[in-house]
Amino acid sequence: MASTLFVELANALVEAMGQRLDAAKPIPEGLVLRTGDGFLYAFLEDPARVSLETIRHLFDEGNGLPVHLVVLTPGHLPLAISQDVVRRGGTLVEGARFVELARQLDLETYLGEEPRAPPRESRRLLPSAHQLDGVLQRARTWLDWGVPALALRFYRQASELKPGFLPARTGIGRALLALGLISDADRTFDEVLAVRPDDLEARLGKAAVLGAKAQPHQEIDMYRALLAEDEARTEVRAHLVAALIDLGDWIGARAEIEALLSRTPEDPQLRFLHAVALSHTGPQDLAEEERTEARRLGLSYDREAALCRHLGLPAPPRTEAPTVHPSRPAPAAPEVPAAVVPTATAAARTEPMAKKRTARRSPRRAGPGRRPAAPRRVATRKGK
Repeated sequence: MASTLFVELANALVEAMGQRLDAAKPIPEGLVLRTGDGFLYAFLEDPARVSLETIRHLFDEGNGLPVHLVVLTPGHLPLAISQDVVRRGGTLVEGARFVELARQLDLETYLGEEPRAPPRESRRLLPSAHQLDGVLQRARTWLDWGVPALALRFYRQASELKPGFLPARTGIGRALLALGLISDADRTFDEVLAVRPDDLEARLGKAAVLGAKAQPHQEIDMYRALLAEDEARTEVRAHLVAALIDLGDWIGARAEIEALLSRTPEDPQLRFLHAVALSHTGPQDLAEEERTEARRLGLSYDREAALCRHLGLPAPPRTEAPTVHPSRPAPAAPEVPAAVVPTATAAARTEPMAKKRTARRSPRRAGPGRRPAAPRRVATRKGK
């Protein structure tokens, strides 16, 4: 059975995320918590004790009802097991991301870490505004990291803190879409547009819904219509690039990538995408030069490998860390293009149509959450 401290941490995490707990069930590998919005959180303390049979039983916990499984563990599951979780449509939060979730919610003391010093409070914002900002930052971070289940929870928490707050509502729509809940996402975007017909995030969401419904040409047409209204909408052009790449239209994607590069020529991810576009459209020697330039501008090996994986390209060979010209410091990440170009997008379109693109922003450090006064024992209820 899981240790008392780990059970307390699991309960504290769910409570800090504002979840309504329906049932709790101890299992040999840890603790399973069912929440009121159809999610099943499986906290597994020791990954070495987890088997494929464990995962099968977890997916059967729904008793025929639709649930979304979120597996959380401070360690790392064996590759075959983690792949099985994702293949079945579950969400995996393990290792460093599990630790970061605890830190975001100021629960690091449960992990044996010293509590972080509280950030300096701004005199211009009320405590409630600070709390809302922190919750939104967590939601955006987890959506950027490709964990929409947690992003959805934090967006819903933000919506509860400030009912009618449209950025939280559009975030809920994006997270639902990433989870494959297309109809729910579409309805959420419609609700936002009913209040604010010109809301750009909701209109981008409606376009992404078309892509999720296997209507890529209509999706692209909607992006082009938005650009016709305002060609300076960089985020719209970035979504257009993603849709064109997913469709395999590298000629069109190259033109849009070059339009983005005209505004942010030192974005390493755009340089990499430009290299890939050139490799499809030529010339090849220029494609290799662009890829080298992307590395020089700061594209890390891990990021390049992730982009290659999402685009179905072979992993790049490991090389020494790129160096930046001494007379020119490494550029700061642009506000939109570096994060919106196809990362989770291309991967989503290679899986079943249930998992589709969400709008993305550059990840930001999550704000503070609620700090417990001291570790506390939280009783669990028997599963239904």
